[in-house]
Amino acid sequence: MYGRIEGIILKELRFKDTSKILTLLTPYDGKISAIARGAYRPKSQIIGTTQPFAYNRFILFKGKNFYYINQIDPIESYYSIRENMNRLLYGSYMLELADSSVLEGEENVKIFLLLKKGLDVLSKTDTNFAKFIAAYELKFVSFLGYKPLLEGCVMCEDRELKDMAFSIASGGIVCKKCSNLINDSMYFDQAMHNAMKSLLYIPLDQLDRVKISPRMASKIHDIMVKYILNRIDRRSFNSLDILKSMKNGGE
Repeated sequence: MYGRIEGIILKELRFKDTSKILTLLTPYDGKISAIARGAYRPKSQIIGTTQPFAYNRFILFKGKNFYYINQIDPIESYYSIRENMNRLLYGSYMLELADSSVLEGEENVKIFLLLKKGLDVLSKTDTNFAKFIAAYELKFVSFLGYKPLLEGCVMCEDRELKDMAFSIASGGIVCKKCSNLINDSMYFDQAMHNAMKSLLYIPLDQLDRVKISPRMASKIHDIMVKYILNRIDRRSFNSLDILKSMKNGGE
């Protein structure tokens, strides 16, 4: 017997004819893979509680090769996320981030609570998605241990910066002089610097207090995607590829 846990479903995979393998994010046990038997049966009572985004209490027991779900008590379905395409794709990206970064059995309470808070806020978001996701990414990568260094040049430690760039490999801002010594510097001005610091520290449910343009938020989001991909050694995120394709008219 594994016992009672709380978890958010990150992904589902069909198993045999009527069952699913669910990947759960839990606060104290990291990711757990468990089989939901009969989830695909006609008139299954658990079909709605075994979809990605669902936050449930589970009772698990250990079989010979797998954990099995014995009982599911729903806490929050986040159904409204699936009703809006922007919410769905940005939410799917948040699930991908967790699935790509948290290990099986590795406690990470901060990431779990951030994902839960992020889904709470996203479920009520109708506009300014770029600002929301940029703030989420900054917090997420910081909780992984890769907080961007924004207080001074990461190479020479100069804090009196008028002109600067952002270095993915170095993990933060670099002064104009040092940016000439590296080959991965990205455009980054004082306004972006101030906005990034604000988004890093503001609570997700208080983002209305941060006044930045959608264009600037998108630029920060683009930087953070590259930074996260570099840190977790991944090439892309499927949900963002779909979102980009939609914005480009499906090309």
